[in-house]
Amino acid sequence: MATFGYFLSTEEHTPQDLVEQARLAEDAGFDALWISDHFHPWNDEQGHSPFVWSLIGAISQVTSLPVTTAVTCPIMRLGPVITAQAAATSAVMLGGRFRLGVGTGEALNEHVLGDPWPSAPRRLEMLEESVALMRELWSGEVVEHHGTYYTAENAQIYTRPDQPPEVWMSAFGTKAAEVAARISDGLVTTTVDEEVLTAFRDGGGTRTSVGFKVCWADSEDEGVAIAHRLWANAGLPGELAQILPTPRHFEQASQLVPEESTRDSVTCGSDTGRHLAAYDEYLKAGFDEIYVGNMGHNYRPMLEAYGETVLPALRAAS
Repeated sequence: MATFGYFLSTEEHTPQDLVEQARLAEDAGFDALWISDHFHPWNDEQGHSPFVWSLIGAISQVTSLPVTTAVTCPIMRLGPVITAQAAATSAVMLGGRFRLGVGTGEALNEHVLGDPWPSAPRRLEMLEESVALMRELWSGEVVEHHGTYYTAENAQIYTRPDQPPEVWMSAFGTKAAEVAARISDGLVTTTVDEEVLTAFRDGGGTRTSVGFKVCWADSEDEGVAIAHRLWANAGLPGELAQILPTPRHFEQASQLVPEESTRDSVTCGSDTGRHLAAYDEYLKAGFDEIYVGNMGHNYRPMLEAYGETVLPALRAAS
């Protein structure tokens, strides 16, 4: 049976609302949590971007659900040494129920220290070295590392879980999927891409997770309006999401995404049958874990409806 999780969106909610959502998600019967890790929101309409590591600490006090970052970029803004310490502390606070989801990031979040934005192949090399260094640090030994991209001197992490956190990796292309199969414990994605899934599985990867968003509202039209206002950027093609540097740039590019595109790609409204059907493509693709998040602030009725209707139906059909 697949794991059904809830996706916490740091880009559009206050810390207090996110902690409440985590608690309500457990009450509704969700199995696990994803939480995004951003410095900026995608656009000013979303309006938030709290520090994920503070939030994880708060969430650990109100829920017993496992938490995965979806995803952290440990190659620039924080780097592998500090990310390794943050992940270790999070794993301790969650009693070992923490997984570090990693990826090569977006310029939107990682260029803020003024570093040049590397090419995609370079970022994959950086991520591979970063993951290896973090795993070494989680051993608890004193680490001396002088690599191609990172240096660690006399670095030792004292507060650690009994077992090091698992590392799951985001991949949106076959080359990244091949790296994920080699260096990670599982795949993180937000699309059904058969080439990516095949490359990951052919490379020896076995565990897969996917996340998607819906928009709960009284009517489909209201939901479409909310989703398009907050998340039109999700309709941008190609590598734009990786290279645009500011929320303003995303707002400008998102003007090219028609509202009908949002209507076609996002389940909106309060018809629980349609929300249940939104899982079909992910179940057919064989994902082990499926996470859903809600666009907008109607998360309380969404979580209540999923707890009463959607989750029981999913489990009954599994």
